Amino acid sequence: MRKTALSVALACTLAAGLGACAQQSQQQQPQQGEQQGQQQQSQQAQPAQGQAQDAQAATSREGFSVREISDDLFARMRSGRTYKDDCVVPREDLRYLTVLHKDKAGNTHQGEMVCHKLIAQDVLEIFERLYDAGYPIERMVLPDNYLADDETMMRDNNSSCFNFRFISHTNKVSKHGLGMAVDINTLYNPYHKVVTAEDGTTTEVIEPATGAPYLDRNQAFDYKIEKGDLCYQLFLEKGFEWGGDWEDRKDYQHFELPTSVTDTYAQAYAR
Repeated sequence: MRKTALSVALACTLAAGLGACAQQSQQQQPQQGEQQGQQQQSQQAQPAQGQAQDAQAATSREGFSVREISDDLFARMRSGRTYKDDCVVPREDLRYLTVLHKDKAGNTHQGEMVCHKLIAQDVLEIFERLYDAGYPIERMVLPDNYLADDETMMRDNNSSCFNFRFISHTNKVSKHGLGMAVDINTLYNPYHKVVTAEDGTTTEVIEPATGAPYLDRNQAFDYKIEKGDLCYQLFLEKGFEWGGDWEDRKDYQHFELPTSVTDTYAQAYAR
């Protein structure tokens, strides 16, 4: 009960801050890749039939909805390992989204995503506009279909949000752990960083490893997110930041809320 009350209070106090973030993001200069999925059965999201029975649903139009986390879904998240035993984010602070999306061939798929309630409506609206514009997203199922394994999921070009974890070697919840970061078309928009050790040696980190051919952003390929494209613009309009704009590393698949917002939640949940 304490975490629930805390999250409600935080949502209220941060509402004004998010509006300011969105306004600032709109002033920034506003930025689409293909392989057979390793898990054919994951191409279509198949929400459990009973999920709507014990969770309130807010449906904007057919194929698009925001719901509370039902018992069936929560059991799926527990067995699929996105909601781990040490998860500090209250179940009631998460929301289940169903959305429609189109692949590069124009085929329509039913997608699903779990995110924090703070961003649920904004993310739903973003996906509605992407769908209406025919912006290609190849796959969108819960990370639980991959037992929450990031590398496997990214190689399958899956788009997702919530997957609980702490930042390595800390007790601080990551932005994906909070459900406040969204990854889109992950194979074709990889994470890249060069790590320099104390002795001067360097290590190149590419995630997923199979995304290396798509680090050359001057190439033209399907599912690529580009600075100024519709996906970029819509997320920035809602106050998100894009990992492709970072200087010390690049995370082309990644959109997140500013640290000034997420740290307030991370610190509160950690108490």
